[in-house]
Amino acid sequence: MIKQDIVNEVVQRTGLPKAKAEQAVESIFEKMKQALEQGERIELRGFGVFQVRPRKTGIGRNPRTGRQVTIPPGRAVRFKPGKELQTIE
Repeated sequence: MIKQDIVNEVVQRTGLPKAKAEQAVESIFEKMKQALEQGERIELRGFGVFQVRPRKTGIGRNPRTGRQVTIPPGRAVRFKPGKELQTIE
């Protein structure tokens, strides 16, 4: 599923014009991105939690040369699915 599929689903379910649905979906994703950039936690009940967590320094390997590469510390977005999402069969 891609973003356009979500827009089309919003159009089908709400009857909104496609331009308005695109604007709504884009606004939601933009707000989520801003919240994560600020380190906020996003909890969508019944779906899951998005959270920014620190990432430790690590050592990786360049697959072409085999040389070791230091991976700098940083932050990464993590997703933890909610109970309803964990039980998908």
